[in-house]
Amino acid sequence: MRVVLAEDHFLLRNGLVQLLTAYGHEVVEAVDNGPMLLRALTELRPDVAVVDVRLPPDFSDEGLRAAVEARTRVPDLPILLLSQYVEPLYAHELLTTGSAGVGYLLKSRVTNGDQFIDAVERVAAGGTAMDPEVIQQLLTRKVRDERLTALSGREREVLECLAQGRSNAGTAEALYISEKAVAKHIGNIFTKLGLPPTEADNRRVLAVLAYLDH
Repeated sequence: MRVVLAEDHFLLRNGLVQLLTAYGHEVVEAVDNGPMLLRALTELRPDVAVVDVRLPPDFSDEGLRAAVEARTRVPDLPILLLSQYVEPLYAHELLTTGSAGVGYLLKSRVTNGDQFIDAVERVAAGGTAMDPEVIQQLLTRKVRDERLTALSGREREVLECLAQGRSNAGTAEALYISEKAVAKHIGNIFTKLGLPPTEADNRRVLAVLAYLDH
């Protein structure tokens, strides 16, 4: 798997390069600022990009801006954002660029190599990987949409697992319920959120967006 990495901290950047390489992936370019990231993404078109939200020159949201711009030029280019802090709006902005290949992790997750690589590979495969702390903050915020308040406690737990990128089997394992029960809850979630079947949209991602919007 070809990876573009954007991280301004020298030690962390080198550590991520070594980690990705150790798991059999090729880091085709490692950059430390927004303009270089945008060039690398649009020219190299990697299988996935691992991007620090805050990059030089301003250390605000240059990484996010470059990632969003790259996805307008290369639709559904897989992007996994890294951040020191929980910023749900960053996750929302990236998700609105497309329904495939997006993720948002706190940098603290990088200390768990298997968990980090699993997230990278999941995003590269077109899935989503949302940090549990991001989802927890979204779930505890005041919800104003009546469709969302209609979800049961278990349905919210299932939706949290979807946001983390879990499969039906992974959700069943995490919640100690059967896959059949998971499928039923997902169907209820889609119904309550007004998400009918369609070939054009990924309903799992749209369901997560419903939370991020509120």
